[in-house]
Amino acid sequence: MAEQDEPQTGKPDTPPSAPPVPPSTPKAAARPKPASGSLSAAAEAAAAKIEASILASRAAEEKKEAEAKQALEAKRAAAAKKAAAEKKSAEAKPVAGPGTQAMPGSATAPADKPGAKPEAKPAAATVKPAAKPVTKPETREPEEVEDIIAMIPVEPRPEAEKVSISPAPHAPAPANLDKTQALPRPAAAPGEGSTPQTASAIAEARSRVFGAYNPGPEPTPAARERRAARQAALEAKPPLARTLQVLLAIFYPFILLIAAIRLIASPIFLWFDYQRPGFPADGFGFSTADRMTYGSYGVDFLNNIADNRYLGELRDPAGNPLFLGTEVQHMADVKNVMSFTYLAGLIMGIIVIIALAYLGKRYSGGIRRGLFAGSVATLILLAGLTTAAILGWEKFFTTFHEIFFSQGNWTFNYSDTLIRLYPPQFWVDAAITIGGLVVITSLLTLIFTWPTARRRETSRLRQDSRVFGL
Repeated sequence: MAEQDEPQTGKPDTPPSAPPVPPSTPKAAARPKPASGSLSAAAEAAAAKIEASILASRAAEEKKEAEAKQALEAKRAAAAKKAAAEKKSAEAKPVAGPGTQAMPGSATAPADKPGAKPEAKPAAATVKPAAKPVTKPETREPEEVEDIIAMIPVEPRPEAEKVSISPAPHAPAPANLDKTQALPRPAAAPGEGSTPQTASAIAEARSRVFGAYNPGPEPTPAARERRAARQAALEAKPPLARTLQVLLAIFYPFILLIAAIRLIASPIFLWFDYQRPGFPADGFGFSTADRMTYGSYGVDFLNNIADNRYLGELRDPAGNPLFLGTEVQHMADVKNVMSFTYLAGLIMGIIVIIALAYLGKRYSGGIRRGLFAGSVATLILLAGLTTAAILGWEKFFTTFHEIFFSQGNWTFNYSDTLIRLYPPQFWVDAAITIGGLVVITSLLTLIFTWPTARRRETSRLRQDSRVFGL
């Protein structure tokens, strides 16, 4: 029977592991000190501490791998030993003595046969004891990088002091040290002067740990001047734009008031006022239809270009003149005031249109500011007029007519046609309607032009793009 080979332990193709580092081998070999003298001792110590922590973590990982490898080898050796024992017990048989003859047909060779050799006993399987794990010193957990950086002192100084430090001699690294391990930086030699804690030294230490960092250069004086000129150009308001913005704020209340008066001086308002409940009836015989017919003539006369015959030649069903001469003259005076008002409103409207076009093209935000200021001015003006009318309507009405009709031909009897068609209640309703239209329009304009932060920022960005052609 062939001799049994000795069982092998370990992986067949695994190269022998490197011999463990003896405890006497130093953990950190001496490394040449950098020639630069700008790095402080604290920064060097922090960098050395970080590298030592990395080295310790690597050693801990290697220790775990070695222990796992030894446990695997021991397990395989035990399995091989058990298999060899079972094989030995199965193959063990009694061997014949020298005087015993072999039975016929036996496969066993006779003992006295010349040239026969005694049967060799199987060699016992030998198992090597498992290698004892190498005990290495305990390693401490690496500290957080942020804590190490926080320990670096920073002393803000305007200029860094230059200190010359002689480089330390190069020390040879041990032969049995793993080449893949990073060498920690040596600490400052005793007796050498400490490097000052400057901003440049701290920046260099951080560059070593986290990589180089190059902040943006400081702006030059010319760049600062260009920036100041740019900001001044953005904040400056063109004279023409400011003038048009002020005119827009001034004309807006009058345009609203004139537009409301034009809406009231129409047959539509006349019909609504005559048909509303509570409107006083005519005590001298005019029905609502008569009022609507004759009253429309008076309103049309104010808005057309006809002369006084438009009202002077009107006749009632009895053939009598509908309006007296004084009434026709007063309506002509009212027509002149209305024509002048419409002309002024047209001129202000043209100026406002020009201002809107210019501000919309050249000065972003000018339209919004002008309309907002105009809405505030309209509400203030209307509040004053409303207060005066409420405190004394008769005085307010009389003062208004004395301003525009200085001739004094605006007083009539209750039996006259103008009073029967346009009684005092008609003028109160007209004033309330005009005020309501102006207030609603002003409030809507105020809401849509309120200077919110978003609207101001949008106007600023648009103005930037217009000034610099973006």
